[in-house]
Amino acid sequence: MTGTVRRSRYDEFSAYVSSRGPALLRMARSLANNSSDAEDLLQAALVKTFFAWDRITSPSARDGYVRRAMVNTQISEWRRQRVAVYPTDQIPDQRVDDPSWKTDLADTVHRAIVRLPERQRTVVVLRYYEDLTEAQIARRLGVTIGTVKSTISRAAAKLREDADLAIDRATT
Repeated sequence: MTGTVRRSRYDEFSAYVSSRGPALLRMARSLANNSSDAEDLLQAALVKTFFAWDRITSPSARDGYVRRAMVNTQISEWRRQRVAVYPTDQIPDQRVDDPSWKTDLADTVHRAIVRLPERQRTVVVLRYYEDLTEAQIARRLGVTIGTVKSTISRAAAKLREDADLAIDRATT
């Protein structure tokens, strides 16, 4: 009996990862600096999710659990690194690993978010992808609400500036 129950748990988790993996990887890419870090982040979150699989009773809560695990894992990693990031006016050329990558709006937004400094990227992802309030973000990051607001404002200005540059390049 135990073997069939355990096998069912593995099958259910495997089916979940197969069906939701691509969407979860897109979320991980918005948090990580590059594709390999995103894959590592997603794998770490999936391991945590697997160990909690029996406690996640609602199928609709699974994505939220994985996303929360990714955000918490990434925040822990950033806190361990404590590397200063200094934004510049010059945006480096970004290499595209996959030549078949489509240039639709979602990919364009993703690439713009990835170019943000780490704290701005984290706040944007938590606010607009995770739909957390400014107070929830402040508690999660251990900062004040004012810091969250100013970080969101700077990130939005940077994204607008990047969009203006892209439009200028496209018209010249």
